[in-house]
Amino acid sequence: MNKGNGNTTRIRDVVIVGGGTAGWMAATALSRYFNDGQRQITLIESDAIGTVGVGEATIPPIREFNSMLGISENEFLSETRGTFKLGIEFVNWGRKGDRYFHPFGFHGQDLHGIPFHQLYLRERALRGAAAGSIGEFSMSSAAAAQGRFGRPSAKAKPPVSEIRYAYQFDANLYAAYLRKLAEQQGVRRIEGKIVGVRGDAESGDVTAVELEGERTVEGQLFIDCSGFRGLLIEDSLETGFEDWSRWLPMDRAFALPTSGSGSPDPFTRATAHDAGWQWRIPLQHRTGNGHVFSSAFTSEDAARDILLRNVEGEALAEPRLLRFATGMRRKAWNHNVVALGLSSGFLEPLESTSIHLIQNGIARLFALFPDWPIDPRDRDDYNRGMRELYEDVRDFVILHYKATERDDTEFWRYVRNMEVPETLAKRIDQWQRRGRVFRENAELFTMPSWVAVMLGQNVWPETHDPMADTLDKHKVAMAMGQMRENYRSTAELLPTHEEFLRKAGAWHKGAG
Repeated sequence: MNKGNGNTTRIRDVVIVGGGTAGWMAATALSRYFNDGQRQITLIESDAIGTVGVGEATIPPIREFNSMLGISENEFLSETRGTFKLGIEFVNWGRKGDRYFHPFGFHGQDLHGIPFHQLYLRERALRGAAAGSIGEFSMSSAAAAQGRFGRPSAKAKPPVSEIRYAYQFDANLYAAYLRKLAEQQGVRRIEGKIVGVRGDAESGDVTAVELEGERTVEGQLFIDCSGFRGLLIEDSLETGFEDWSRWLPMDRAFALPTSGSGSPDPFTRATAHDAGWQWRIPLQHRTGNGHVFSSAFTSEDAARDILLRNVEGEALAEPRLLRFATGMRRKAWNHNVVALGLSSGFLEPLESTSIHLIQNGIARLFALFPDWPIDPRDRDDYNRGMRELYEDVRDFVILHYKATERDDTEFWRYVRNMEVPETLAKRIDQWQRRGRVFRENAELFTMPSWVAVMLGQNVWPETHDPMADTLDKHKVAMAMGQMRENYRSTAELLPTHEEFLRKAGAWHKGAG
């Protein structure tokens, strides 16, 4: 076994190019765990260069990231004008007029090792609509339906303990909050615009970046958080980009903040339109809105008009147009540059995964943090893991488009009939035959998520797993009826979402 030659040294200079959510998440995490007085962590950003700042909805792992940084949940929510998120409501996806909820957490209780959704499928086959929707068997879904929230603390009793949640917050305020923490932990921030990149002619590694005013910042490890452009990973290293637009043809989005319209909902809403979909993210002080669309199937003017006609509250700015390409860099880590956030790749925000992709990239870098010179095996492991994650998220997002019965526009006919990646085609086939979902490796989306979207968009399997028939149908029906009523009645006893935020001290005094 090769144990190395022992000629490595510790990396001492880490340079983060770009601020925003990705840059300051990386800076805060690195300064908490790697700033031991022997490393210098430097972040370079320019106030003249704006950040996208529209990714305001998250998924539950963000709680682990904030906890790792020692962040108080109530303080964080107050500082970012944040709200709790129990899942995503989907409108008009299976058919126009349809509505379903993708909750965080799980559905019901497995019985004797048989997945709950298989028992539900049998019950549905026996009783039809009288069995209810699968969303009625989720504590997160039941609470969301009533606009209520409860924190699943260590002392919480079932079924409140089954609640899973994430956050909705102002991404720009989150970046500012993290910047304050990072600078307190020793991160050096340099204001300036990068005008050049220096590289080693022999190794191809980046050695320094040049700033306006003839300033130079040298480093050993560079983290590219420069956004879609990919200043280091693409402009300098020419890593290459893998385009996924044949499956995800959305390439534009209008973003628009509006004034709040009543008490904020504890969930995000995604409403499908003729050639894309609209997000609605309620915060304490405003509502985030946006229309993601495909320019191949509609015009920018038409997409803008659809957004303006379908928002609630008063517009607080003009709609801002964002252009993007869906896909990922061929390597997230190339030479001595690690790309995070938009510079690494982009998957539309349908399942609120943008911030998680940053978080996972940071965690993976921590697990493989290199010495100098960098071992290419660490890079290979990192790139392999990030590719698996991106492809996992890609397939789940594609499912929402492929699993539709809509044929009312050219766009919906295209996505309904398109060929999908083999990995997704296999999952759909497994589901359609016997409602089976198999999770492989460390995939982000678990069985309840796939079940929620499949059933929510009317993809019913031919039959259920025969294992479900081994349990007495009368006893199962009684148990399921008790579960459904327990979720509903428990949700009624919870405080409203806004009441919970205020009583917890998480409501910002300036939010109204």
